[in-house]
Amino acid sequence: MTRTLHLTEQLISRASLTPDDAGCQDIIAARLAPLGFVCETLVSGPADFRVTNLWAKRPGTPAKHSSSATELIVFAGHTDVVPTGPRDQWHSDPFTPTHRDGMLYGRGVSDMKTSLAAFVVAIEEFVAAQADTALSIGLLLTSDEEGPATDGTVVVCEALKARGETIDYCIVGEPTSLERSGDMIKNGRRGTLSGRLTVKGVQGHIAYPHLAKNPIHLVAPALAELVNTEWDRGNDFFPPTSWQVSNIHGGTGAGNVIPGTVVIDFNFRFCTESTPQSLQSRLQAVLERHDLDYELAWTVGGQPFLTTPGTLVDTVVQAIKLETGIDTVLSTTGGTSDGRFIAGICAQVIELGPTNATIHKINECLPVADIEPLKNIYRRVLENLHARLKP
Repeated sequence: MTRTLHLTEQLISRASLTPDDAGCQDIIAARLAPLGFVCETLVSGPADFRVTNLWAKRPGTPAKHSSSATELIVFAGHTDVVPTGPRDQWHSDPFTPTHRDGMLYGRGVSDMKTSLAAFVVAIEEFVAAQADTALSIGLLLTSDEEGPATDGTVVVCEALKARGETIDYCIVGEPTSLERSGDMIKNGRRGTLSGRLTVKGVQGHIAYPHLAKNPIHLVAPALAELVNTEWDRGNDFFPPTSWQVSNIHGGTGAGNVIPGTVVIDFNFRFCTESTPQSLQSRLQAVLERHDLDYELAWTVGGQPFLTTPGTLVDTVVQAIKLETGIDTVLSTTGGTSDGRFIAGICAQVIELGPTNATIHKINECLPVADIEPLKNIYRRVLENLHARLKP
């Protein structure tokens, strides 16, 4: 058993359901402290939802007679996992790491405890070989990524920003790969903007429609226009912004009553060609054109971020190629991640982790053969960034 696999199994054995870290961060901090990391725990959230965050940093040391400054790379991730679902549908206990046919089973093995173990072992191997380096290394972990994400990574980023700390490069260990570790990385993510639209009418008897105003009928033409609106055309990295209705609530439940209101939940997944403000303005203009009596509440779940090819992307692509022979694919598909918070204090953020075919599923699993290559990719990234800083 490799050290990476052993640590992965240790972490899987902790039932760290959001927001309970279940001691995962203590295990990791105990590995990092002897390497010169200063480990800081930031606890956040109300009493009934306490979130544990870890910020660990090992400062770099510029070489003598060198004018080069240190640079900081941060590995970021989460120790929390989603609920298991019906345990009787698992072929083995979700919190007992189990091997079958070359696969490792357990909740969080893909999302994302293998990445965390690979981070730690890659750092250990790098520091053992390069004790004196101008490369500063950080680790940012939270137990609130799978939940509301209001007391997790965003809290750490706000604390770092208040201290004036910035990050040069960040790798988020989200499971981005499709068939083998490293075959796809995320160099950006779309933003998310949600809205709740309440359209008002006049309730009445369904047999006397002239005495009522049906808000469902009134809003229908506006919905049709919104569905067919081209919000933007995307760009070289992002698909066009999309608008989708997720829920419609209207009526009293009776079959002979015209409702007085209808409530519509919707969401934009938007790219860097649009902003929350532009999307809000354009949607409200449609509602105004249709002369609707409405109320509208907005929630910005996250801004889009994009890391174009440059130092970090090029370094990661090269590391993947050297370790696996794969020409990786850059992608911005999928949902949001904590990268959206980190991008506020770091200009270059990418996501790289194991395969994602079974994340959040019953019998979550990962090929054991994919674990060591992932760790080696992370170590190669450290080695390449270190080499850049040598005088």
